[in-house]
Amino acid sequence: MIIFEMIPLAASLLCALALIYPYIIYPWLLRRLPEAPIRFDDTAPPLTATLTFCAYNEARTLPEKLENLDAIRRVVPGIQFKAYVDLSTDGSAEILQARPDLIDVHVATERTGKALGMRRLAAASTTDIMIFTDANVMVEPESVARLLRYFSDPAVGGVCGTLTYINSAESPTANVNSRYWRLEETIKNRESRSGSTMGADGSLFATRRALYPCVPEHLLDDFIVSMSVVFEGYRLVSAPDVHAYEKSAAASADEFRRKRRIACRAYSSHRHIWPMVQKMVCTNRFKYVSHRIIRWYGAAFGGASVLFGVVFMLIVSPKLALAGVALGLLLLAFCRWSKNGLVASLTEIGRALFATMLGVVDSWRGKRYQTWQPVQGR
Repeated sequence: MIIFEMIPLAASLLCALALIYPYIIYPWLLRRLPEAPIRFDDTAPPLTATLTFCAYNEARTLPEKLENLDAIRRVVPGIQFKAYVDLSTDGSAEILQARPDLIDVHVATERTGKALGMRRLAAASTTDIMIFTDANVMVEPESVARLLRYFSDPAVGGVCGTLTYINSAESPTANVNSRYWRLEETIKNRESRSGSTMGADGSLFATRRALYPCVPEHLLDDFIVSMSVVFEGYRLVSAPDVHAYEKSAAASADEFRRKRRIACRAYSSHRHIWPMVQKMVCTNRFKYVSHRIIRWYGAAFGGASVLFGVVFMLIVSPKLALAGVALGLLLLAFCRWSKNGLVASLTEIGRALFATMLGVVDSWRGKRYQTWQPVQGR
């Protein structure tokens, strides 16, 4: 009888462990993997590069973006710039087309989404390296030369920049995003230290142009393009000295929709590349499962932990279970309405996990998020 009572308790603890594993245990395990240093070769011939981005209704940020591109070209004179404007209605195309001396602009005649836009820019490029970023991301000009230096190691096929959110004090949502992303950058650096990190985000990363794959229009091009580097036997490394800056969404509702959309596209992309993932070396498969798959199911693990905990309390005492459920509901109500900074941050973490889980469900249901809408007031 005692063993029977302990089964739901053990299940609850295991699910709780799975919930925290990608954020606490996995980063610790990464430090135990053997180091694979990057072998820079400053005598290697210089590489040519094209920096690309897609824009949809980004007129507010594009003047600053153009200034940023000007600054980058002053540091790296030979770099090329290309942009894809996805049928904007706010004059984004006209703003970019006013600088033909700086940037080559491709304007869509219908909404296509970022994946198709980036595919067209890659097809129009002829340089050794493709650098990918977003319209609202500002790149430290000196970082571009440092990014290209990583490719002097012939084993390196892709490089991930380091993103910093610059508005962390704006709201609890922005604060949680900033803290989460600092942890994400730490994990990417530790993965890279032992070989490859498991995918890049679209804020700033680069690959050898020859490795660019064909990405289906409804999938997450950042994820598939960067993982294709690993599938081809090259290293995808994280560069802590390559910096990009962006404003995070400050409104909780905006961030919830964004996370749900990205999770759906990321999980659909995962299903697309899964046969290639299974062929990776054991170390990379361990990283992929730890960094990606377990994290996508975080809300499910959390919910299962609570459910098994309630079952355990029911076995011990129905009154204890009732009290536990009542206390849990009170805590949820308190978190919903509390203005306390710590409580608000914990609430945002819970919302982020739930949004990610909804995105996974959307993927299983076949939902597609091919086009995007920039956050207003960003």
